[in-house]
Amino acid sequence: MAIEFTKYHGLGNDFILIDNRSSSTPVITPEEAVKLCDRHFGIGADGVIFALPGENDTDYTMRIFNCDGSEPEMCGNGIRCFAGFVGDLEGESRKDKYRVHTLAGVITPQLMPDGQVKVDMGLPRLLAGEIPTTLASADEKVINIPLQVAGKSWEVTCVSMGNPHCITFVEDVAAIPLEEIGPQFEHHSAFPQRINTEFVEVVRRDYVKMRVWERGAGITLACGTGACATLVAGVLTGKCDRTATVELPGGPLLIEWSDEQRLYMTGPAEKVFAGKIS
Repeated sequence: MAIEFTKYHGLGNDFILIDNRSSSTPVITPEEAVKLCDRHFGIGADGVIFALPGENDTDYTMRIFNCDGSEPEMCGNGIRCFAGFVGDLEGESRKDKYRVHTLAGVITPQLMPDGQVKVDMGLPRLLAGEIPTTLASADEKVINIPLQVAGKSWEVTCVSMGNPHCITFVEDVAAIPLEEIGPQFEHHSAFPQRINTEFVEVVRRDYVKMRVWERGAGITLACGTGACATLVAGVLTGKCDRTATVELPGGPLLIEWSDEQRLYMTGPAEKVFAGKIS
């Protein structure tokens, strides 16, 4: 059976998008997704995203298989690519805004006139039991807590954006040996569901540089939920304003933590190519 796909990227975080509206079950398995994501023997991507029928009064359901076959709750760059993809599927009948059911709850992306996508990412979850992590009691926040990794003590702040994040602020983000220590954070015993880890250099209160090790994907060029979690951590630790540009290796995202406590992310979603796979 031939399956049509479209390749998108958001700041270099790239995905294979599949029209799965005829079924509520993904048309390929996690094992098949691993093969498709292989950059030498497959299409090459950080993950496969499926556009499924909506649930609970939503327009669509989005599911994702990472390049290692695991399934994350949500993906910030992925939801922007998803919005661009379903907008293309609908053509002239497309909406400006969609309600999308995800494992992290309902997310609302908006297609902007300039081609950017603005996403209402919802409320951050700040309690240790919500993240989850054992670095504090379940009903306490994790802000500037020491964590031993790779023979060093790191001060970390933890935030969930529907998926778990551990943020640590550093003097020089370019100097971090991400490939070496990223897996040690991800699989640390303090994080029972593993963790996404962001290393952040504050240039100004409204501008930070971030590198990320993503749970299930490794080093990626961008992470939308990680950028949102980074801003929250920056505000909680007194390092950032409530609106800031987060510069990732793939480019910038504009993140706002509103007075209503909701996170808004604005950034690009670009179509790369389309094809068919057997």
